[in-house]
Amino acid sequence: MKPVLPTTVHLDADAFFVSVEQALDPALRGKKVAVGGRQRGIISSASYEARACGVYTPMPTAQALKVCPGLILVDHTSGRYGEYSRRLFDLCEELTPVVERRSVDEGYLDVSPCGFRTPAEIETAVRALQDRIWQKLLITVSFGLAGNKLVAAIASKLRKPRGFVVVPPGTEAAFLAPLEVGRLPGIGVKTEAMLQAKGIRLVRDLLARTEAELHALFGDCWRGAIAAARGEDESAVETVDEDAKSYSQQETFSKDIGELAAIERIAKRMIDELMPKIRADKKRVRTMTVKVRYPGMENATAGQSLETSTDLEAPFYPLVRPLLQKAWTRRRPLRLVSVRLSGVEDGPAQLEMFTEGEEKRRRLAGVLDQLNQRGRAPVVQHGHQLNRTTTDSTDKHG
Repeated sequence: MKPVLPTTVHLDADAFFVSVEQALDPALRGKKVAVGGRQRGIISSASYEARACGVYTPMPTAQALKVCPGLILVDHTSGRYGEYSRRLFDLCEELTPVVERRSVDEGYLDVSPCGFRTPAEIETAVRALQDRIWQKLLITVSFGLAGNKLVAAIASKLRKPRGFVVVPPGTEAAFLAPLEVGRLPGIGVKTEAMLQAKGIRLVRDLLARTEAELHALFGDCWRGAIAAARGEDESAVETVDEDAKSYSQQETFSKDIGELAAIERIAKRMIDELMPKIRADKKRVRTMTVKVRYPGMENATAGQSLETSTDLEAPFYPLVRPLLQKAWTRRRPLRLVSVRLSGVEDGPAQLEMFTEGEEKRRRLAGVLDQLNQRGRAPVVQHGHQLNRTTTDSTDKHG
């Protein structure tokens, strides 16, 4: 029997705004630091050293300076944290394409498409991501691994900063039972105080109450409260929202293919066929994710982000072979390969940002796009040469 795996991951950045400021100015590390407005402002982020002095969010700045006289106050910088957030989640998409960006510093990952076979493999991969975020961004994050989003989110907050908590599927209720009832979603400060007055301090105290008692406490919402206390949650990790979009294409082979060069050519052709759509939409992309599928329907993925977004094919070509080699670890013939381009940004690239060679490639791309609109068979730039393909058996998902 195959083990049930903790494939849902919750990421929670540690004191995110302060961490970004410390990454930019290492002299702030280990000190009582907060991000917030000095005049009629509030604290939006506090270092753990400042929290130990009683500074919290959203405490008024004036009060924070009183409870912590040595507090170093840093002004909130517009745009800086959004850039770090984008880079943070781009690194997550190198592990799995299924990433839900819940806020600037918090999100979910579903690693089930990655082909992991044991909990140890998942833990190793997520710990490697935690280390990579530190190496690339110099900020720390905490992770919770579980069988669902609710439990993963609770787990990620238990041992901050740089926490890492794994809850094996099937142990959710036992994991939650000794925790304070305020850890459950939907139970705020006032509700927790009310429950404590009724003798309910821990989650296990809530589970011990009868249905009638729970109904008296929560009304018609009592079933949801008890489900949360048991660690039950069926919500899926969602990657699509109003501000997110990706371009993808896949091909299922009529006969399994085991040659790396052949798979590489197919993946590059997919890039060639996706990029005209991206240019037509006046978009740019930063991240490419390659997925492979074995005959037994097991999937594995690998992704990588460019330093800057682009609407050209050429910057993605060198990533294809390394990503295939990273995903295709079990050297068996493949049933399917797909390419997904994400990290979408609005607007065509500005010409002044490009070198002369890149400007020429953009002009060439425009000419080829026009030819493809008039011709029956597509002209692509694969390998920086002009080729006219005669068949197209791929499934497209825009």
